[in-house]
Amino acid sequence: MAVLEAVGLRKAYDGFVALHGLDLVIEAGEVFCLLGANGAGKTTTIQLFLGFIEPTGGTVRIQGLDVAQHGLETKRHIAYIPENVMLYPGLSGLENLEFFNQLAGKGRVDRAALRAVLAEAGLQAEAIDRPVRTYSKGMRQKVGVAMAIAKGASALLLDEPTSGLDPKGSNEFSRLLVTLRDRGVAILMATHDLFRAKEVGTRVGIMKHGRLVASLATDELSHADLERIYLEHMHD
Repeated sequence: MAVLEAVGLRKAYDGFVALHGLDLVIEAGEVFCLLGANGAGKTTTIQLFLGFIEPTGGTVRIQGLDVAQHGLETKRHIAYIPENVMLYPGLSGLENLEFFNQLAGKGRVDRAALRAVLAEAGLQAEAIDRPVRTYSKGMRQKVGVAMAIAKGASALLLDEPTSGLDPKGSNEFSRLLVTLRDRGVAILMATHDLFRAKEVGTRVGIMKHGRLVASLATDELSHADLERIYLEHMHD
């Protein structure tokens, strides 16, 4: 069964169609990277899966459940990492993870176990007890990954998660996504980074004016192929 599924998914705002009848299936252990210019419909797609906005038409499902009808239940299966992970700056990474884990309905978890999750997500030991206000963007993203691990999410939704990261931070984040992918997590990521999409993704989709105009398996493409195909589609 598909973990993430869109069937004829459509979103319009006052006559402007942001998404035209999207059909998409993402199974466990797949990373589907959405590529496209600003306004192509990538973020709209992510927001529809999250239930932040309601579709004008079609259906979006998580683990077979219609998000519009089972909003609370579907949220138990997913984790979301936006471009800037929102954390409480006065709390440490450990305290943030503890708080959000309880908010997700996981109850109180032993702090040693949460420390282990943060370490698994790549956060340095010396940073775990420091206030988040002292963290770099890459460190905050790692706390976001730790939240997904602690929650046991079967699907991860990401919107430009590597934007603003330096090459080292971007590479570390990509390795974390590969780890989650290998554990069977289904990942949908909106990104402008063609290189990372090729490196991390099992498939890439190219969006243009609210339509998915191409869907490609990354193991059949070189970096140069992907760039060429992408640029061909971007020409009006």
